[in-house]
Amino acid sequence: MATRATAKKGDKGTDAPTPASAGPGEAGRARHRARAARPPPAPPRQAAESAPTRVPRAPRGLAHGIAEQLQQLIYGGEVAPGERLNEVALAQRMGTSRGPIREAIRTLAGIGLVAAVPNRGFFVRQISVREMLEIYELRALLFAFAAERAAEHLSAADRAEFGQLLEGMDAACAADNGQRYYVLNLRFHALLMAQARNRRIELAYEAQVKELHLFRRRYFNAAINMRRSNNEHRRIFEAIAEGRAERARKLAQDHVLQGRQRLLATLDVPATAGVPPHDTSSDPNDPNDRNHDRRRA
Repeated sequence: MATRATAKKGDKGTDAPTPASAGPGEAGRARHRARAARPPPAPPRQAAESAPTRVPRAPRGLAHGIAEQLQQLIYGGEVAPGERLNEVALAQRMGTSRGPIREAIRTLAGIGLVAAVPNRGFFVRQISVREMLEIYELRALLFAFAAERAAEHLSAADRAEFGQLLEGMDAACAADNGQRYYVLNLRFHALLMAQARNRRIELAYEAQVKELHLFRRRYFNAAINMRRSNNEHRRIFEAIAEGRAERARKLAQDHVLQGRQRLLATLDVPATAGVPPHDTSSDPNDPNDRNHDRRRA
């Protein structure tokens, strides 16, 4: 019996060692053999091919481009004030679906260039000359207030930004690029309005600006108007930088009212159409500008 038990024990001892019972070297070789037996992983390219294709985010950029094209059509007079924007016709014209067209139209509504009419669609905004004159008067007061406040606390960062905008507008004048000038002009005015440090005044000013986009953009098609406008901008900035609050206020108000006067000239409206005379001591300059020309009904 003892012999038989010994034999079994011996037989067991002659078996090949398992990874669990083997020494460290044998266990490492066993793991290496197991890894070698595995199938190689799929190359990254194949994995990428098996992944679902992502939908590109182009539509947002497409809508932005369409909004710019629509702006040019409106500014150029191809789509007239009061005209309805036909989504189907615009989609066919621009070779796209109605989705990006609809988003682009909403963008234009956001800047006040078009307006929604319930149950009828979107129409290019139109305002009367009288409304335009009244808006200019209000803008002049708000802009003058902001310029006066700016002279009290202009920061180094804002001073640098004003300088960059003035240089950019000079470059746009040299290139006779009215669209570029108009964009930079809006930024200059927005930066100055931020100096008021009064959000309600900023919002009130922005609301008036939206009303005037169609009128004001046309004004910058003339290089001389751009140069005059930026000359006024520079004088306003210099007064602010020197801390001359009263001078900054007066130049800012004149800038808006003089621009209004020059804009009237482009619209073939009599310069003194029932309007009280306004001091024109500062330069004739931009589409945000000066002489009070208020028509009386």
